[in-house]
Amino acid sequence: MVLAALTDRVGQTVEAVSATVSEAFFEPVLRLGVTGLSRAGKTVFITALVTNLMETGRMTQLRAAQSGTIRGAYLQPQPDLTLPRFDYETHLAALTAPQPRWPESTRMVSELRLSFRLAPSGLFGAFGGSRRLHLDIVDYPGEWLLDLALMRKSFAEWSQATLTRLEKRPQAQGFLAALGQIDPAAAHDEGVARALAEEFAACLAAGRAAGWSDCTPGRFLLPGDLAGSPVLTFAPMPRPDSPRRASLWYQMDRRFEGYKRQVVRPFFETHFARIDRQVVLLDVLEAVHQGPAALEEQRAAMAEVLAAFRPGANSFLSGILRGKRVEKILFAATKADHLHHSQHPQLTALTEAMLREARDRARFSGAETAAMSIAALRATVEERHQHHDTPLDLVRGTLTTGRQAAFHAGVLPQDPARLLAPAREGAQGWLQGDYGVMHFAPPRLDRRPGDGLPHIRLDRAAEFLLGDRLS
Repeated sequence: MVLAALTDRVGQTVEAVSATVSEAFFEPVLRLGVTGLSRAGKTVFITALVTNLMETGRMTQLRAAQSGTIRGAYLQPQPDLTLPRFDYETHLAALTAPQPRWPESTRMVSELRLSFRLAPSGLFGAFGGSRRLHLDIVDYPGEWLLDLALMRKSFAEWSQATLTRLEKRPQAQGFLAALGQIDPAAAHDEGVARALAEEFAACLAAGRAAGWSDCTPGRFLLPGDLAGSPVLTFAPMPRPDSPRRASLWYQMDRRFEGYKRQVVRPFFETHFARIDRQVVLLDVLEAVHQGPAALEEQRAAMAEVLAAFRPGANSFLSGILRGKRVEKILFAATKADHLHHSQHPQLTALTEAMLREARDRARFSGAETAAMSIAALRATVEERHQHHDTPLDLVRGTLTTGRQAAFHAGVLPQDPARLLAPAREGAQGWLQGDYGVMHFAPPRLDRRPGDGLPHIRLDRAAEFLLGDRLS
């Protein structure tokens, strides 16, 4: 029995090593992480990306598609049997139905494998058949990514930073009022702790609904099977001068450390640390609409994201040894179709400026980073109207209420500093300009076979993230 068990373990080890070597040399795998901050359209992005990689008619800026290097792309069973599969077919059906609708947001980690059949290349390409590349897309909530920043903070540091941030949010007034009635140095009472944690979770949910970027800890919004457990029963509070071991403060500190150890660290080790490329989706227009404080918070969230990544390029052996580092990170401002194309350069410039300042704040170097404005599924068409003898550029689409509307979101400044400077200085509102948002429904599609879905710069995003591995 012992010999049989030992033989099984040796066989499993040899099989694992063989699979690793085969993956590295013959059928390489690229793991793309996709996350989004505050309803930036993550599910639509993944659905549109996969559709347009299988039907490349609209991917004019993806060199492998235009050169014919991509000979085919098809979905396969995912390698990780413990993760839910990203429900691509259901999401695509929602977007392409006679009465299209936005798909339901995913609320947990999921995965999808897209395999490419590629034209042979290199010195020995003429002697072999088609190459294969597997793209494993890992979808996870943006709040979980921001949770990684908690690993570098104590409970006291996190509490101080969080309370300072919440003071600027109208949605936090209920929690702050409840906190004001509690003495952190008092003896721990589980009823008090649970009530305060529930107020804090409600505060985070209201903040996310209002478009705020940092709504951590992320599992307070997506608790899953952790709902009601002590590891999610804590809240930020000011530190007393000499907290006793039996105090409420001490118990909150203990649970915060447990959250980092038992929730955040396993996510990093199991999923995040294995990612090769990463896209972070941002609703920059919503942040601008909400005002300077929301824009500044989004910029700070970008800095936290960059600080979480381990910089550096993958070496030849790192894929075999599993010592992976993120090679490329794309920050994509979504909903570019809510602006006329004449303003896309301003949106891109604002996103690039936020990335540049976030990179400086995070002291980040190593991985290649980029910023661009995109629409994974274009929901509007452009129009030009005369307004008081002045031409006005508009976008027209169907609102989620079913009504047709033409919309002008406001004019973004040529210089991003005109928005970033007052945001950094804590301005209460914009001195110039009035920025609005509309909520458009998906368009009714009448597409030809091979055309994929209409988009704005999704092909450029794919070229940055995948182009070097597809060519």
